[in-house]
Amino acid sequence: MAGGMAQPGAELLAFERFQDSSKQPLAYGYGSRSLRELRAREFGRLAGTVYLDHAGATLFPQTQLTSFTHDLMENVYGNPHSQNISSKLTHDTMELVRYRILAHFHASPDDYSVIFTAGCTAALKLVAEAFPWVSPGPESSGSLFCYLTDSHTSVVGMRTVAAAMNIPSVPVSPEDMWLAEKQGAAARNPDCQLPHLFCYPAQSNFSGTRYPLSWVRGVQSGQTCPIFGFPTGLGALLVHNRMSPLLRKTYFGGGTAASYLAGEDFYIPRQSVAERFEDGTISFLDVIALKHGFDALERLTGGMENIKQHTFTLAQYTYTALSSLQYPNGAPVVRIYRDSEFSSPEVQGPIINFNVLDDKGNIIGYSQVEKMASLYNIQVRTGCFCNTGACQRHLGISDEMVKKHLQAGHVCGDDVDLIDGQPTGSVRISFGYMSTLEDAQAFLKFIIATRLRPSSSQPVPQATPGEVGATPAENEAQNTLPATLDRQSPSPREDTPTASRVCNDLPTAMRLHPRLPEATRTLQTPLEKAAGVPDGDLGPHVITNIFLYPIKSCAAFEVSKWPVGSQGLLYDRSWMVVNHNGICLSQKQEPRLCLIQPFIDLQQRIMVIKAKGMEPIEVPLEENGERAQICQSKVCTDRVNTYDCGDKVSSWLSKCLGRPCHLIKQSSDFERNAKRKHGKGQSAGTTATLSLVNEAQYLLINRSSILELQQQLAASDENGKEELFPMKDLILRFRANIITNGTSAFEEEKWDEISIGSLHFQVLGPCHRCQMICIDQQTGQRNQDVFQKLSESRERKVNFGVYLMHTSLDLSSPRFLSVGSQVLPVLKENAECHDLSASEKQQNVIS
Repeated sequence: MAGGMAQPGAELLAFERFQDSSKQPLAYGYGSRSLRELRAREFGRLAGTVYLDHAGATLFPQTQLTSFTHDLMENVYGNPHSQNISSKLTHDTMELVRYRILAHFHASPDDYSVIFTAGCTAALKLVAEAFPWVSPGPESSGSLFCYLTDSHTSVVGMRTVAAAMNIPSVPVSPEDMWLAEKQGAAARNPDCQLPHLFCYPAQSNFSGTRYPLSWVRGVQSGQTCPIFGFPTGLGALLVHNRMSPLLRKTYFGGGTAASYLAGEDFYIPRQSVAERFEDGTISFLDVIALKHGFDALERLTGGMENIKQHTFTLAQYTYTALSSLQYPNGAPVVRIYRDSEFSSPEVQGPIINFNVLDDKGNIIGYSQVEKMASLYNIQVRTGCFCNTGACQRHLGISDEMVKKHLQAGHVCGDDVDLIDGQPTGSVRISFGYMSTLEDAQAFLKFIIATRLRPSSSQPVPQATPGEVGATPAENEAQNTLPATLDRQSPSPREDTPTASRVCNDLPTAMRLHPRLPEATRTLQTPLEKAAGVPDGDLGPHVITNIFLYPIKSCAAFEVSKWPVGSQGLLYDRSWMVVNHNGICLSQKQEPRLCLIQPFIDLQQRIMVIKAKGMEPIEVPLEENGERAQICQSKVCTDRVNTYDCGDKVSSWLSKCLGRPCHLIKQSSDFERNAKRKHGKGQSAGTTATLSLVNEAQYLLINRSSILELQQQLAASDENGKEELFPMKDLILRFRANIITNGTSAFEEEKWDEISIGSLHFQVLGPCHRCQMICIDQQTGQRNQDVFQKLSESRERKVNFGVYLMHTSLDLSSPRFLSVGSQVLPVLKENAECHDLSASEKQQNVIS
């Protein structure tokens, strides 16, 4: 690989070579319809993005939305349960959509009826509740509920409804079904009079395996939404008409009753199965939108058969190319979870499920892969995909391991990807009808670039700031602004009484990046020399830098001394920028946030916000109680009370970023409690409070750790450039509050608590880094090297820095953090280092 040459097994498979080697004709695209033009015209919003989660939610074309909107503007659609003209139009249109759905599934209205539901899950729940179960008794063994283990949670969850009626559930593995089918044991017993229910997917949402439709008996359920991308939250249950008289219903709602009495237990249901089971007024406008979805699909592709062939070709090509990738030692780059050889669209859908391996065969966690993919603007799906059965089967996860993972803190949908080196899930890519060869190759190039190519230190391909909507003048300004990055981590906010007390006491020289004292500056520089000190010798630890981030995800504000409040450093992450829907913007969505620089002036009680090409703007530090309008917002999963900082700063930010946005601030009388357990110095009833941070009040990083990373990055730079990642640049990328000199890399992860003068902190644990550390805080440009190098060097866990929380805090008098203050750590009990004495812990080194 020297000189950028690829090793065998590291080359991208040419599509033409793949076509020539195929044993069967391959269909790519839709005949005379130009796929490139379709993509540009109908899915322009995908420019610069590779979307590979169509099994989760596919995308709607522009003309479908335009046609539907035009329909609504031209026609009056009323409640279908009325008899007026507009209601009749709605009813008739919905009936036509039912026929369209049946035609799509090659079913006749003579044989099947369509019941609209609130999604596929609701359809399955309806089946479980309405099925004519026969409970076991003296004269009957009763009904059985059987389900394929390769099924979505929504199927497995039906067993709780069956259990309530004392109906046993029988999980059936795919191997059992294939064996029974091979032996002919799946034949139906004509003498059996008991109703049994067997549920399985036509296509596995985990691996894409397609199961035979010949297994179908009685009831089919289908969800229409993933076909079109719009509308969402709408499903359809297809019921065989011979089964409909057997379905039982307990509840009845609006529109389902032919007649009933309010004062007597008298109820007669409507005759048709759809009218009986569609409680209340269904989402009729969404049903009408389906009509435009079918129209668009037919017009753009020519039908589902063409889509099946096109998406399978992409999946087969990607599978072939992916499975051929090897490291120089011959080890495979990925492990693909499959039940077929991707030989035919009849047995395999357009889904590829896999885990990435290192050259020793160890699995790289799916969360790491997803974060790296996002740096390349590639969107994939990770986890177990609400299909624990398939996940266990393919990954070799036992029932005991699932329970152990839960005890370790892993739940469905989180990013805990490895426990004791074993994977808890995998990576899934899936193609849609608008997917292109360029999408597939962009994904393959991403795998090759991150696993098989030497680090080239080139910026990650990305949309330029100009594509977001800013004017050329603004783009030029924003591309050159200095700034800093945000990792959703520590932060705090002021304790109001203390805030007012310390404002006038703090010298002006503390406010704007003051020049550090001579003694302090010597500590900042080559503590590189301390990197080789053995772990057993802690040595002195001193604060070299203090940063706060007044606006979440915006640039850092560096100080030499700063007051401490109940939530951490005063005004740290007290504000955040939100979009037009009130959703918090971070550098993940808007990297140019790092180019917006906030400055706090405690004496004038204002925050000054600057950006190149923009006039500075001032924002008061505290809300005007009479004018402040309280609004609800969210940080992570927490609800917070905030207020809008006004139209003036909103216009300023919108112009700067080229998109509508607002500045909001956490209300001073609102307390957001930390989820972490209380510290050693706190009583069980004491709860630490947070500002708009993600995890904890503070984040601390060690310069020795940064130095080690800097050296690793320099060693992997094939161009031999010096200081490709200067120390200052790396420090800013990690968005810490407290930077110490340290004596050895990552020694901070062995600390249990620390003292800085009279302030005491519990170390909560390491900070799990996201892809935001790849953003250069001086330019807003991305470079994947930092994240990738950390992933490689830290055993595939991208941890850097540790979270801190106050163990106790006395604010009866002002408290400060200062550059030059000594940090006294107490080691964890199992750390291989000596502890500090109580006198050392209590030593106050802050003047």
